Amino acid sequence: MTARLDYIHASPEGYKAFGGVYTYLHNCGLPKLLIDLVYLRVSQINGCAFCIDMHSRDLLKQGLAVDKLVLVPVWHEAREVFTARERIALAFAEAVTHCDVCDADYAAAGAEFTDKELADLTYGIALMNAFNRLGITFRATPAAAASKIAQ
Repeated sequence: MTARLDYIHASPEGYKAFGGVYTYLHNCGLPKLLIDLVYLRVSQINGCAFCIDMHSRDLLKQGLAVDKLVLVPVWHEAREVFTARERIALAFAEAVTHCDVCDADYAAAGAEFTDKELADLTYGIALMNAFNRLGITFRATPAAAASKIAQ
């Protein structure tokens, strides 16, 4: 994979603005592990290699078991591996990413998360969708690929 544009250096103020939201979300009160699970699932749906690589590594650093990490794409079938809160967050992330939030999905999320948490979760989903579009459009190089290129 060859990067097309280093968007961070091309527009540092734009990146800084996105970074502000990213920083806010990791301090908003939602567990970092939950946020990163959602980031990973959104990135898997969108097919952003850079973000999948980054968030997988972030989750492993936080101590997430590899057994759980590899089941994120099929969490529906591996329900017992994920907490109820994680399942609701992952379902909501999928619905928001697909722009198909039905009343049942919204009600389930609203029953589990406070209004603030639901707003913050939705900010996180939206932010990751935006970062995925940047990574895919400009072909951001995943760390795993960068290490192979350097060899």
